[in-house]
Amino acid sequence: MYIKKLKIGNVELENNLILAPMAGVTDLPFRIICKKYGNPGLVCNEMVSSKAITYKDEKTFKMLNCKNEKRPISMQIFGSEPEIMGQAAKVISEIADIVDINMGCPAPKVVKNGDGSRLLLDLNLAKEIIDEVVKSSSKPVTLKIRKGWDKEHIVAVELARIAEASGISAIIVHGRTRDEFYAGNADWDIIRKVKQNVNIPVIGNGDVKCSQDAKRMFDETGCDGIMIGRAALGNPWIFNEIASNLGEMSQNNDISLEDKLKTILEHFGLLIEEKGEYTAVREIRKHVAWYVKGLPEASLVREQVNKCETKEKFENVIVQYFENLS
Repeated sequence: MYIKKLKIGNVELENNLILAPMAGVTDLPFRIICKKYGNPGLVCNEMVSSKAITYKDEKTFKMLNCKNEKRPISMQIFGSEPEIMGQAAKVISEIADIVDINMGCPAPKVVKNGDGSRLLLDLNLAKEIIDEVVKSSSKPVTLKIRKGWDKEHIVAVELARIAEASGISAIIVHGRTRDEFYAGNADWDIIRKVKQNVNIPVIGNGDVKCSQDAKRMFDETGCDGIMIGRAALGNPWIFNEIASNLGEMSQNNDISLEDKLKTILEHFGLLIEEKGEYTAVREIRKHVAWYVKGLPEASLVREQVNKCETKEKFENVIVQYFENLS
């Protein structure tokens, strides 16, 4: 049985499919949409700076809003100073059900500060951070890592053992090095090796785009759960598709044009509610590009949406587009 409940510390997930934290994407509106239409067992907030939390930065605290959101929720913090990471974890653990430490982000602006995947080059510092976060958090702590920094520094197994010994409740492994960013194929063999070397849940991440991929990852790695990121962009239904196809009862997972339009408009409404019309009109643009990918005249509607400045104009454009398709 592939799809099952998963326990992370004292938190039991309804299923073992997880929405990955994605910067600029997994805000409250997107998480609500994924929960409603895909029902992943866990959703993760976009990563937030530990320093910004300790500075009580207003913009950062807005990113932590999870009002009316279906639980459980994981919130991810990044940083490279153990004491500050500990202080941030204490704050986050009062809001979230699970605290996640980011040691996988490959973004240059994150890495240049010694954060994210840069920590894969300093396992002593990584251990200090893990120890401080686990000690400071009142909730289970998970760790998200990559295979390593580059092919000369493959550290996933070693870091996983350190993490387990330091009290981490689950580890998420992305099967690429920092050097690879998101290019090429993810190495699932490293996920298998981590699974063989620790007793805590291991969650596989990388290149799962459909239920066949998910089945293959479960089979090849023995992982306890799967985290999905980019494949959920414009496709919040993917979790439900995987769960139904790998579960005991398969169902029709075809998403109609009517369903897609309804979801876009609902997503847009949630963005307005959370961020106001001006920001929502601009943020929905990237989501529309993902929602309409592969549909006829997708480039044309993207171009039209990118020119929209008001709620009314956006809604007219997107409704007209789907009516023309129908």
